Amino acid sequence: MKWPNNKVLLSVSALVFVGAWLGIGPDNHVDFNTEVKPILNKKCMACHGGVKKAGGFSLLFREEALAKTKSGKPAIIPGDADGSAFIQVLTHSDPEKRMPKKGDPLTDEEVDILRDWVDEGAEWGTHWAYSPVQKQSVPQPSWWDKLFQKTPWGNSDIDRFVFEKQQEQNSDALRPSPEADRATLLRRVTLDLTGLAPTAAQYDKFLNDKSPKAYETVVDSLLASPAFGERWAGMWLDLARYADSRGYEKDDARNIWRYRDWVIKAFNENKPYDKFITEQLAGDLLPNRTENDLIATGFHRNTMNNDEGGTDNEEFRTSEVLDRVSTTWEALQGTTFSCVQCHSHPYDPFRHEEYYKFMAFLNNTSDQDVSDEASFLRFFEEKDQKKLDELTEWLKKNTTPQKAEQHTHYVRTLEPRIYFHLFDQYKNGTLEPTAAAMLQNNGSLRLKQAPVRGKQKMLLYYRSRQPATVVRISTDSLNGPLVATTKLDTSRSFQIAYIDLPPFSTRKDLHFSFTNAKVKDQKDDIVALMWVAFWAEDFPGKGTTGYEEQYANFQKLLVTSAEAMPIMQENPPEYARTTRVFERGSFLSPAATVAPDVPKSLHAFPKNAPRNRLGLSQWLTSKQNPLTARVAVNRFWEQLFGTGLVETLEDFGSQGFTPTHAKLLDYLSYKFMHDYHWQMKPLLKEIVLSATYRQDSRATDAQIAQDPTNRWLARGPRVRLTGEQIRDQALIVSGLLSNKMYGKPVMPYQPQGVWQVVYSGISWKRSEGEDAYRRAIYTFIRRSSPYPSMLTFDGSNRDVCLARRIRTNTPLQALVTLNDSAFVEMSIKFAERMEKEGGKSVPSKLQRGYWLMTGRALPPAKQKVLVNLYAEALRRFEKERGKAVRWIGRETATPNDAALAFVANTMLNMDEFISKQ
Repeated sequence: MKWPNNKVLLSVSALVFVGAWLGIGPDNHVDFNTEVKPILNKKCMACHGGVKKAGGFSLLFREEALAKTKSGKPAIIPGDADGSAFIQVLTHSDPEKRMPKKGDPLTDEEVDILRDWVDEGAEWGTHWAYSPVQKQSVPQPSWWDKLFQKTPWGNSDIDRFVFEKQQEQNSDALRPSPEADRATLLRRVTLDLTGLAPTAAQYDKFLNDKSPKAYETVVDSLLASPAFGERWAGMWLDLARYADSRGYEKDDARNIWRYRDWVIKAFNENKPYDKFITEQLAGDLLPNRTENDLIATGFHRNTMNNDEGGTDNEEFRTSEVLDRVSTTWEALQGTTFSCVQCHSHPYDPFRHEEYYKFMAFLNNTSDQDVSDEASFLRFFEEKDQKKLDELTEWLKKNTTPQKAEQHTHYVRTLEPRIYFHLFDQYKNGTLEPTAAAMLQNNGSLRLKQAPVRGKQKMLLYYRSRQPATVVRISTDSLNGPLVATTKLDTSRSFQIAYIDLPPFSTRKDLHFSFTNAKVKDQKDDIVALMWVAFWAEDFPGKGTTGYEEQYANFQKLLVTSAEAMPIMQENPPEYARTTRVFERGSFLSPAATVAPDVPKSLHAFPKNAPRNRLGLSQWLTSKQNPLTARVAVNRFWEQLFGTGLVETLEDFGSQGFTPTHAKLLDYLSYKFMHDYHWQMKPLLKEIVLSATYRQDSRATDAQIAQDPTNRWLARGPRVRLTGEQIRDQALIVSGLLSNKMYGKPVMPYQPQGVWQVVYSGISWKRSEGEDAYRRAIYTFIRRSSPYPSMLTFDGSNRDVCLARRIRTNTPLQALVTLNDSAFVEMSIKFAERMEKEGGKSVPSKLQRGYWLMTGRALPPAKQKVLVNLYAEALRRFEKERGKAVRWIGRETATPNDAALAFVANTMLNMDEFISKQ
């Protein structure tokens, strides 16, 4: 490859430098974002920001900075730096009065920047990430086409953006690398798009395909592979804090695997990202919502649920809502919005009260921190599902579509309802945390301001083991006007009492008292009350054929046991929650009431959009939103290259890293929204087809010295695989990997004693058959004790949203892959495969194994090491044949079997296997 004359580049650089020195060319005003803001953040905000406003002076917002301080005068006078106290205290001769009080004083250069900025009017700027995404012109260096017209490099617009940045560094070391060899490239792109290493058939086909579009053909096949969804769902489940348990002390099992399957299918279907977000945030609010739309809302039901005794259900419900706010901003907006829970953001333009206005969008859902994890979507067994299908068809024929949908939806959700912990004025009764209200004989309680206006029927869900128990319901007081008296049934574990209500024009306090004349011990519990619900009308279709049968069917289905998955559901108006600002972020200090709204520093809320989660989704996915597309594109880039164009995936704010390639980020983000219509697959295809992506990952000493982290992309990506990917690769080369998709989580081998369960009845029951060898994404994740090998390789315990995994390198990781029984078993099977496919000699077996791992020949030096290792292992196993039997796990094992398995175990730990190169 030929490059432009270095003297020409130097001359161009010199002209740019001289032009800048003479003030020719670009505007030489002080730039707030790149010059002023970093100084303020580093030296001033700790005392004069969102947390503190020492002296009544804050630099967070311009109106605050120019306002009067405690001295009665403003600290900044735009246009008059010498007259501004802000500048004066930075250079004060008295060290006691000089600012900042703590830390190093400002340098002369920093003071000059701030002085010039004030003299120029002290204008605030919009941080790059909060400016709308603009369409970018592709760089067209005058010598580009001539330079690359006879070379394969530079075949896309991405390459032009990358090359422009490399040239700006003015370093001979930072020039594009040649394309990686075909085997390496195939393994890289297969890992990136499907999370799996290529099979032997894939290696053979690609390495023998000499057509010009061979690589593009491979990319298309990988994008169409079912494994694509499994690979990219793994990334999303970190963000969604998906787990198969509830968290906290008990950490009981949670049945939410259908959400995981929905994510996999969404990626495989190439669901547009704006729709992908909308369905997860507001699927229950969509017109003509489907079962899949409801399953999608599991995104925000992945929050932890506290089943521990003695907890305040409302406190932990609120904690879940706070988590949803933080997750929405971190996952979708790349913003540390959680800071604003306690005070205005110290570095970014978000005010304290704006946090709670945003929270109001997410605070009006029917979920509760209770043991059944309501609200949920129920999935019936086959015989009960047939009854529901019959009911659904009957309702469609005998009432309006709206009423039919309402009743079938109610069977599956039992919402809306009011749970036991929202009752008060207990007498001879206790609130058993997370379970039920327990009432003794003559026990009573109150439901304050029950939403009975316009309601005809009340449902009371209870359990009673004492025959002859009667509930009396009155208004206003225990002895107030009688609403109803009902004898409770004891024939089933849980029952629903259907109580007719008189006409009510307003809300009413309802008092419930429970008595049983046959119970002698007054301390015995006679009722466990779970919840009540109110209906505006009775079951429809009265007087039509089949009414009695289907009404009975409806009632039975309401109390039928069914598998339930937590989902989000919006409260109807009469159940609407009030959202208040929490002073200093404390749940115990509610203050002013707020209505749903978005931060004023960003784009406006869409006109005519509802002020609920559906409207919020429209705001988040608007093409005017400056963050959604940028954050998504940056995350996709990070998954491919190991580092994002913005390294801090979790923080696009002023304290995060600035983009290395800002124009490229906007170019791809704009294209993602407008050209690709939010579709992920064509965007990924454009990136992986670029010459930038296809470069050799080997680095020269000069490249490492100039750019150790490959910020300027002068070589291909080289990163260690995740724990999940390492397990999947070992499974695939050993021939054990199951291609079975979807379904309940599995429990492959795990060391004994990892789960020390105290209050939960769940246990690790090792899966059998192919379920023991499924992809890692299907492995049961328990928050208090995640799967050990994945956690050791920096996996998440999924307590909270994780935007970026930080890669570590510890001895524990080698101990896992060398000694974990799962990896030992894979090594044995890998050795059997080498024995079967590799010929008669040991070197040929090792060559076959290495080819299965990498698609390349085993280098002579490494082959020599492995052959010697085999010989030493064979000598030892021949000396102690019992160890060979124990190592392989079968009585017929020979020293040769054990030695080859020992070498296979070593090969699965080679850097080129556990890394993407």
